[in-house]
Amino acid sequence: MDLERTESETIASDHDELDMILDRRRGAGAQVVEVETAKVKLVIFVVGEALLAFPARVLVEILPLTTIHFVPGCPPALEGVINVRGDIASVVRLGDLLGLTHAPSARRSAILLARGTQVRSGLRVDRVVDVLDVTEASIQAPPDSLPEPLRGLATGVFEHQGHVVMLLDLDRVFQTLVPEQR
Repeated sequence: MDLERTESETIASDHDELDMILDRRRGAGAQVVEVETAKVKLVIFVVGEALLAFPARVLVEILPLTTIHFVPGCPPALEGVINVRGDIASVVRLGDLLGLTHAPSARRSAILLARGTQVRSGLRVDRVVDVLDVTEASIQAPPDSLPEPLRGLATGVFEHQGHVVMLLDLDRVFQTLVPEQR
């Protein structure tokens, strides 16, 4: 009899120990706090050798490179106009505004149809890399070492797949097109 009691006590003890372990795990799970961090959706693209981005909220559409019709008398950065389902949209070579050299036009070139507070235009880029959500905390202030005109147009930098990406302000980019009113 004494032997049976010991065996059943051992089983009960093992059962109690298992319950304690499970209770600790449940308690540890309750301590995990999920923190929602503010995120911003960004469209990452390339102009020349530079990785750049705009907030997706300022982009209306990403279009494949299409026939751009030259308009005489326009500033050099204004490449021409395109037909977007019956609407006329200007197309700006973004590299010209940023002091960057575009890669030769390729099949992957695209036009970012963008809407700022005062200007709506297409921006020609060499290729679109990604559209993704980035935590606002991962976006750092742009370094002072950025060359002009990028220094005045970048609002931040962040890392994507081991490369530094410059986040641009669309309204500041468009302001470089419009001469100052005096």
